[in-house]
Amino acid sequence: MRRLSPAARVALLYALFAFAWILLSDRIARWAVHDVDALGTIDSWKGTGFVVVTGVALYVLVRRYVGEVERSAEQMRDAYDVTLAGWAAALDIRDHSTAEHTSRVTSLTVSLAERFGIAGDDLENVRRGATLHDIGKMGVPDSILGKPGALDDDEWVQMRRHPELAVEMLRGIDFLQPAIDIPWCHHEKWDGSGYPRGLSGDDIPLVARLFAVVDVYDAVTSERPYRGPMSLEEALALIKQGSGSHFDPDVVTEFVALVAPAT
Repeated sequence: MRRLSPAARVALLYALFAFAWILLSDRIARWAVHDVDALGTIDSWKGTGFVVVTGVALYVLVRRYVGEVERSAEQMRDAYDVTLAGWAAALDIRDHSTAEHTSRVTSLTVSLAERFGIAGDDLENVRRGATLHDIGKMGVPDSILGKPGALDDDEWVQMRRHPELAVEMLRGIDFLQPAIDIPWCHHEKWDGSGYPRGLSGDDIPLVARLFAVVDVYDAVTSERPYRGPMSLEEALALIKQGSGSHFDPDVVTEFVALVAPAT
C-alpha cells in the first residue's frame, strides 16, 4: 500500500479527531454530568475546546512534518556541497594544482567576504562560487591545461574561455545560479583589462573582486613545479602593486588587514 504524504496524514488525523469529538463528546458529557444546567455550560464550551485542542494538535503535527522537510533539505544541500567539493578536487588534480588549492581559496574568500558584511545565504553562495571558480577548465583540453611551457596565442584563446564554459556548465543548475559570479567574473580586472567581458570597477560583482585577490595570493604563495612560493611580504607587495589596476583598492586594503594585520 502506498504511504500517505505528510499533508494527507495530517488531514486524516484531523478528520478522525473531529469525527470522534462529535460522536463521543455529548455521550461523555451526559455520562459524567447529570445536572441540566451544567450540561448547558459544557455544551457552550465544546466548540471552544475543539478549536483549542485541534489547534495545538495541528501545530505539533505540522511542526513535526516541517522539521522532517527541513532536515531532508539540509541533507540534500550537504550532498550537493560534497559533490561540488569532489568536482573541485578532481579539477585541482587535473590542473596539476595541489588538491588543497580550492579549499584554501574558498576558506580565505569566505573570511574576506565576512569583512564586507556578507552573511547567511549570500555567504554560502560565496563558498560555492569559490569552490567552483575554475570548473570551466573541465572543458579545456588536457594538452593545454597540462602544458608545461608557455601557451601560444591560440591556446590562450581556448584557456580564456573557461569562465564562459563555467556559465554554460552551471546555467541549468538552479541552486547554483546565485553562485555563478565568481566562476564567471574572477578574471575581470578593476581597470577593465580582464576577461571574458572586460568589466571594470563596480561593474564587476563584489564577490568576484574579492576572489580575484585571494586567487592571485594563493597562486603566488604556493609551490609550483616551475618555481618556489613567494614569501608573505613579497606576495602582499605584488597585491598592493595591483591595487587600482588589477584589484579593487578597497578589497586590497581589507585583504592585507586580514592576512597580515600587523603590517
